[in-house]
Amino acid sequence: MMNFTESKIVRTICRNSGIFVFLTLLIIISSCSHNNRIHSGTDICGLATPVIFNTDTIRFFPGDYFTDPAQVADIEFPEGIHNVPAKDTDFLVLTRTKKLPPLSIIHMKARGRANYSLIVKNITDIEVTIEYRPKSQNVSSVKVKGSMNFWNPLLSKMKNIDGVWKETFRLTPGEYQYLLVVDGKEIRDPENPDIVDNNIGGFNSLLKVGKYKQEDLPFMHTTRINEDNSINIETDRELSAVYAFWQNTTARAFTEGNIIKVIIPEESAELKRSYIRVYACKEDGFANDILVPLEYGKVVTNTHELTRFDRQTMIIYFMMVDRFRDGDTDNDKPLKDPDVLPKVNYYGGDIQGIIHELDAGYFQNLGVNTLWISPIMQNPDSAYGLYPKPHTRFSAYHGYWPVYLTKIDHHFGTPAVFHALVNDAHADSMNVLLDYVAHHVHKLSPVYKQHPDWVTNLYLPDGTLNTEKWDEYRLTTWFDTFLPTLDLRKPEVVDPMTDSALFWVNNYHIDGFRHDATKHIDLLFWRTLNRKLKMATNCDPMVYQIGETYGSPDLIRSYISTGMLDGQFDFNVYDDAVAVFARKSESTVRLKNSMEQSLRYYGYHNLMGYITGNQDRPRFISLAGGDLKFGEDTKLAGWTRNIGVGDSSGYNKLELLHAFNLTIPGIPVIYYGDEIGLPGGNDPDNRRWMKFSGLNRKEAEVKSVVERLTALRRSSMALQYGDIQFVNTNSSTLAYWRYYFDERVLVVLNKSGIEEKIKLAANIGPDEKWVAHFGHKVTFASSEANVDLPAYSFEIITINTK
Repeated sequence: MMNFTESKIVRTICRNSGIFVFLTLLIIISSCSHNNRIHSGTDICGLATPVIFNTDTIRFFPGDYFTDPAQVADIEFPEGIHNVPAKDTDFLVLTRTKKLPPLSIIHMKARGRANYSLIVKNITDIEVTIEYRPKSQNVSSVKVKGSMNFWNPLLSKMKNIDGVWKETFRLTPGEYQYLLVVDGKEIRDPENPDIVDNNIGGFNSLLKVGKYKQEDLPFMHTTRINEDNSINIETDRELSAVYAFWQNTTARAFTEGNIIKVIIPEESAELKRSYIRVYACKEDGFANDILVPLEYGKVVTNTHELTRFDRQTMIIYFMMVDRFRDGDTDNDKPLKDPDVLPKVNYYGGDIQGIIHELDAGYFQNLGVNTLWISPIMQNPDSAYGLYPKPHTRFSAYHGYWPVYLTKIDHHFGTPAVFHALVNDAHADSMNVLLDYVAHHVHKLSPVYKQHPDWVTNLYLPDGTLNTEKWDEYRLTTWFDTFLPTLDLRKPEVVDPMTDSALFWVNNYHIDGFRHDATKHIDLLFWRTLNRKLKMATNCDPMVYQIGETYGSPDLIRSYISTGMLDGQFDFNVYDDAVAVFARKSESTVRLKNSMEQSLRYYGYHNLMGYITGNQDRPRFISLAGGDLKFGEDTKLAGWTRNIGVGDSSGYNKLELLHAFNLTIPGIPVIYYGDEIGLPGGNDPDNRRWMKFSGLNRKEAEVKSVVERLTALRRSSMALQYGDIQFVNTNSSTLAYWRYYFDERVLVVLNKSGIEEKIKLAANIGPDEKWVAHFGHKVTFASSEANVDLPAYSFEIITINTK
């Protein structure tokens, strides 16, 4: 029996009381006395996300955590956080001091109920200066655009100091891609030798800041479930602070050497599903976080106890409704417009077609449990837009031009058919996510006709069109002149627009949303919608929301919290996965660093989406097989030639992408057709008819591999809830462990065109059983794993003591 000493979980001090206005509620920043009773109700829906201090001053929204902010009675901040009254607002302004430790806790008390605790992460930033020395003195303007400023050059205008242009940033440790904009021309930083391929035929400069590699940080993993209903967590080095939580309250934790023991509270036996979470750090960096699901107070060790409501179990399948399956020919009504080429007209896919494949068992056999369908709201029945070569206008087959926000487009079906889809999916233990467009409406929409003052200005002050200004004017830009952007900074616009989204939950009982153009919508919209959804459902079940944002991790994370979105698509990891798996020249180190950065930003048990592709990107397999070239105009290519796969190795590289997505933390997302290797250029060529029969041998092999991968993920607690640790190999191979108590999984991928004999440290006990699931040669000897992988292949090895 080990002798444990209780770690100091909470570091707080008594503060003088202060009074703030908060939604007409007086909030008193109060004393240090705490009621230790753990409340298992729904004052806070779900698990409270960490409060992140990545700048000296932040806004703190109590309403992000409490469904009813009027329930907030007291808030107590730790030493190192000062608060500033913000009158007539729903937030508090918090400022950190040098006394704020890496981890601390904010205590919040619900009126007449219980205490809750929020983890605070204080991320140290580093001052970095970028300098540019032009060869000519005729330079009049230099700006920086990159992942450190949301790729918006207007935010970083360099200053000319004695002939040297300078701009200083305060950045958290990590890697930042950027370019200089010199008198309107984009160039790489000539004084920075580090560059990274941008996947579109060029390179960006790469800025490396501080300690950001995972091997520099502490690592924790679950090891044992004890007879006294506690759990053990092992660390690889001494920690300076450990904080354990059950749900949203602190739990007792003890430390002895490199073992952390967390006591599961007795109150957990009252809930079917609850969670233990653990956060820890050293003075110079954070450990990975721990997440352990409980079933009536006992650790979940069998995946049969998991349901579709357990979000970490989700495997999403995304369909463009018009291009998936034609189930009802009566609604096949393509536009009779000679200016609309067939490739951008309606094909006839509909909701009934999805029901057909659901009834046929397609999704069940594939192993997915969450269906994401493109927008089905009523769109215009006429053509808009223009593509110059070949000359064509476009139908609204894609669904992203909403006219009526609560009506189903007659091309896709009826309310009764959509009800049937959702009901059938739920009967098969599947979720349904609806693609929702809040950013804009079509100009024919009654919303625009009746409220022209609800949209942003089409023209900028200088008289130019405010269209496609994705970064410079991201909250006001129009996507096209016939798509008015709603000004969702205004409460009078936000309220009806969020009600329109709520309509689909209340009337059809969908399970969540994929939100279009997330970064172009003000945070007010997301907070309002989240609050309304929680109130409408009473948080049972929780509505899953995932957003679409192209940008820096800081920008992406700014939309993710208990009070806004659950996750977003991780396009930065996807871009690096495309580069690494599809290109010979790119090292796996790039993908490893990218994934580790995402885990640090979004959490090691995040709900981010990891995609195989989407409707806005060229098909991965055509890039991997070489029929599409990196750097060419992939949209034009899709119009001007019949794009295929190219070299058959593209199929194997696609399998590598699937293997990666289905074995890392987060939510895997399969774009329809990627399970068979459907080729194509960019939009609209990446939206071909789905292919269900007549598969060639390679297509059938990819589908079989995907089915085996999804089955393996869904049968493994380690692959859904396990801790992840990357293993150093070489530039052609990528390896990582997943740990969950008695189960370990080793994933090894070889992206090179030659066989690799890979040696990794691995201790296998005499009572442990292991299985190599994809049939490659694996041996364990002398605390070492030897894995022989052919070109473009992978292996997944499960090790279990049971």
